[in-house]
Amino acid sequence: MEKNLTPKSFFAKFIDQDLEDYVSIINAPTDDKPYGKTYTIENLGNVVGGRQVKHLNLKLDQFKQAAINQLKDGQSVWFGVDMGPQVDRQTGIMSLKNFAVSDTFGIDIDLTKAQQLDYGDSMMTHAMVLTGVDLDEQGKPLRWKVENSWGDKAGKKGYFIMSDDWMSLYAYQVVVNKKYLSEDLQKAQTQVPKVLDPWDPMGALA
Repeated sequence: MEKNLTPKSFFAKFIDQDLEDYVSIINAPTDDKPYGKTYTIENLGNVVGGRQVKHLNLKLDQFKQAAINQLKDGQSVWFGVDMGPQVDRQTGIMSLKNFAVSDTFGIDIDLTKAQQLDYGDSMMTHAMVLTGVDLDEQGKPLRWKVENSWGDKAGKKGYFIMSDDWMSLYAYQVVVNKKYLSEDLQKAQTQVPKVLDPWDPMGALA
């Protein structure tokens, strides 16, 4: 049992990493957020003098590859999703094939990721941790192992399986060490960010 720890001594003992090395990556394929640019959200920060929340918007394949690179190196990945659609909490399966929603009234209600964001149909609502990924022979992801925070009665003792097509549609943010980005992307991340409106969906989770 640890006693008499201050915030700084706890960090030094159990963390001991330079958190400045970790950067936020988003995948937001909307016209108002060109890829390769950085963004922040007005009024999002809640610590006076604290580090600015800044997102680098990348194409989907780059977004996933950054997470894969970190997982291959034995580190989990914090990520943000819309945890409402097509999630079976009991089995812990996150898949676009879970529920035939469009068949209910015989109407195709599918939207692209960009449309979901533009029309307010989706946003980041929950954060979890990626702990593994299943890759095919070409190194492309098939499914992801997810550690959730809903207790061991949800999913498989708290773990979920996320199909790659679900991730493509509903995952919006990953936090990775910048060393897992190319030199060009590391340089892009240093840009002064464009300030987005307080209600922008990329600020829903932080």
